[in-house]
Amino acid sequence: MKELLQYIAQNLVDDPSAVSVTEIERNGETVYELRVAPGDMGKVIGHQGKIAKDIRTLMRSVAQKQGKRISVDIVD
Repeated sequence: MKELLQYIAQNLVDDPSAVSVTEIERNGETVYELRVAPGDMGKVIGHQGKIAKDIRTLMRSVAQKQGKRISVDIVD
C-alpha cells in the first residue's frame, strides 16, 4: 500500500525524489502521510482538491479489497 501511494505521487510531481510516505497506526486504521516538495503540493492536491480526492478513493478501494482501513493525509 505504501509503495502504491509513493508510486502514484512520484508520477504526479516534478521532483519525485522529494516524495515520502510515512505509515502510522491510529485507532485500528493505517494512516499514510504523504509529503512532497512545496512546489509540487498543487499537483498532488489538484484543482479544488480533485486529485487528492481521487488518490484517497483509489487507495481506500485497494485497502477495502484487502480488508484494511486506511486514510491518506497530505502534509506540508
